[in-house]
Amino acid sequence: MTDPAPPPAQPASPVLPALPDGREVTHRDVAANGARFHIAELGDGPLVLLLHGFPQFWWTWRHQLGALADAGFRAVAMDLRGVGGSDRTPRGYDPAGLALDITGVIRSLGEPDAALVGHDLGGYLAWTAATMRPKLVRRLAVASMPHPRRWRSAMLRDARQTRANSYIWGFQRPWIPERQLTADGGALVGKLIRQWSGPRPPEDDAVEVYRRALCVPSTAHCSIEPYRWMVRSLARPDGIQFNRRMKRPVRVPTLHLHGSLDPVTRTRSAAGSGEYVEAPYRWRLFDGLGHFPHEEDPVAFSTELINWLKDPEPDR
Repeated sequence: MTDPAPPPAQPASPVLPALPDGREVTHRDVAANGARFHIAELGDGPLVLLLHGFPQFWWTWRHQLGALADAGFRAVAMDLRGVGGSDRTPRGYDPAGLALDITGVIRSLGEPDAALVGHDLGGYLAWTAATMRPKLVRRLAVASMPHPRRWRSAMLRDARQTRANSYIWGFQRPWIPERQLTADGGALVGKLIRQWSGPRPPEDDAVEVYRRALCVPSTAHCSIEPYRWMVRSLARPDGIQFNRRMKRPVRVPTLHLHGSLDPVTRTRSAAGSGEYVEAPYRWRLFDGLGHFPHEEDPVAFSTELINWLKDPEPDR
């Protein structure tokens, strides 16, 4: 059982009007899987759907939105359920349900499929969506997150990975983590982002944005709920069933991106994910970067991603 959610709130969305280069993106809401989701979009072309991780929201992709639009793609960054401008619902934070949110957004955008790009929790859900709804996923790119079965194995069998994810174990306590995340204007959020980054962390202004966003009522609780499910379901029938379901291989071209200095997800934990992909699989390790490679070196990250998305032979 997950902790009961606080009463649903309709907070002011932490929408930012322009990208770092001054361009404005289109903000709107779309309905999917029984909820309302905020999206930020820019460009025309094949759909690339960007999925943020913890403790962030759509703004984490501010550098990639412009780069993808310039490269001829329709770039859309969504706020996951319970975060940013999307609905805070009392339930629906298991990975299967969150993956259906993502595939539902693809359909609501009127597209036959999408290239999914996910970071951290967004990467976990991108793996899940590609497994559950393969016809809706054209390509898959994951940063800083192993395949869910690989993540489960590492958490249970690798003592170093277990220690690296000590914050997830701490999330299992009721209400205390929410209070810690929102105390002092979200100071812990800024501390985590800086600790998890390499020598080039996200800029201070961006960290301040993330701090404010996590302090919006109910956001901290909703952000923690997926991690509570991951741990509490390890020995439950629903978690065992999900793990079995994820045995089904990913059958779309996959790009796996990782920072060599990532202190949250060990390179060893992530690198074995290719065994779950029965399609072209490309591993890219960014030397000197931490858990947020798309923000720590956005040019290198965007270049790698776009070159792969445009590559007609991704198995090279």
